[in-house]
Amino acid sequence: MSDLFYGIETLFVDYLFYPYDALRSLEYDSWWGSNVISWTFMAIGFIAFIYWMRKLAEVNSKGEEDRSSTSHSFLG
Repeated sequence: MSDLFYGIETLFVDYLFYPYDALRSLEYDSWWGSNVISWTFMAIGFIAFIYWMRKLAEVNSKGEEDRSSTSHSFLG
């Protein structure tokens, strides 16, 4: 049974976490290079936020949303 857990440890430590170890060692040589992953995720999040806000504005301008407060009496 312990071989299963050692196998899982080997999978994660030696293979799946290798890119993160490479980024961590790159930090000493190039701060810009080591943070490129963070910037990529921030750019994807920013683009998704802009897309979502445009879609919300589009639906709001069409007036398709039901804005009646029927779920709770204290909202109306």
